[in-house]
Amino acid sequence: MVALASSLVGRCAARLAQLDRALASEARGHRFDSCIARHHPHPFRGSAFCGMLETPRRSERAKFVEHRLMNVTFWGVRGSIPTPDSDHMRWGGNTSCLEVSVPGEPPLILDCGTGIRRLGQRIASAGASRVDILLSHVHIDHVVGLPFFAPLHQPDVNVTVTVPAFSDEEASEKITRYLNGTLHPLRLDDMNCKLVIAGMRPGQPFKRAGFEVIACALNHPGGSLAYRIERGGRSFCYVTDTAPLAAYGEGVAAGKAMSAAEERVSAFLQDADFVVFDTMFSEAEYVERMTWGHAYPEYAAALCAASGVKTLCLFHHLPSADDTRMDALSKHWQEAPGPMRVVVAREGETVEVGSES
Repeated sequence: MVALASSLVGRCAARLAQLDRALASEARGHRFDSCIARHHPHPFRGSAFCGMLETPRRSERAKFVEHRLMNVTFWGVRGSIPTPDSDHMRWGGNTSCLEVSVPGEPPLILDCGTGIRRLGQRIASAGASRVDILLSHVHIDHVVGLPFFAPLHQPDVNVTVTVPAFSDEEASEKITRYLNGTLHPLRLDDMNCKLVIAGMRPGQPFKRAGFEVIACALNHPGGSLAYRIERGGRSFCYVTDTAPLAAYGEGVAAGKAMSAAEERVSAFLQDADFVVFDTMFSEAEYVERMTWGHAYPEYAAALCAASGVKTLCLFHHLPSADDTRMDALSKHWQEAPGPMRVVVAREGETVEVGSES
């Protein structure tokens, strides 16, 4: 067992070193990462967007207040595979899918797990003309629901799917690995909507559905991106899928100095109102599965607390974690001391970001 743990730690350290090199390259190539690593604790501070967050003139004040509301709804909270089991119903069995919304704007969707099917039915019945989707990565549990998303089959709906990629062509190629007539009977050409697939690199600010968005690289096999989403002075971060950003026994969770990767992600999370974080494993489970690309609650809590996060939400629940285990997890973190609030994602719930989240 000691030899196995030593081997896993070594493999984990090698992967983190590779991630650090990638992040360092990213910081040299993109203005945002350079800023958060060296100058600004807040990813938009010092940018043109910062001016949008300043107190508006009196004539604009009512509009500003109206747009402060930001809701996050959980349509899928489970990791890796859906679990339609009777003992998973209270916390939910659909895989990753969140909706971020403000009044009067098109919905912004994060990931296309199985939860997106019901969300799509609601959006289609509401007659929305535009939908924006951000993918954290293209592992199957995060894209499996895409062809079952009703607005994709409506001719008058504009749908933009943003994919981590160096170009729009690469983004389309990533999606067609799934929608290719082999893994799924439909192809991209079968979608009746006005579909745009856009590639997006980390560190480049962009806008979707009336939100300011920026992404940051995480530690996951094949790569994954976190998103920071802001509007009206409120901030929400979606951080999945990711393993810890330091070797086990090192970094912020061990009470030691942050690794370079932790420093970059901490700056990205700085002072966020609400952070949804991949905490699929318990700490003991993580030690046995270090290379699987998922974290544990104590790690997320340590990193988020050090980053000034107001509310941390545990997410991407283990498929075998039944309602009893989820109840115990929620109770444990409700009683945890400290200024940061910790909650557990539950399918069907909506959180108003910034309202004590």
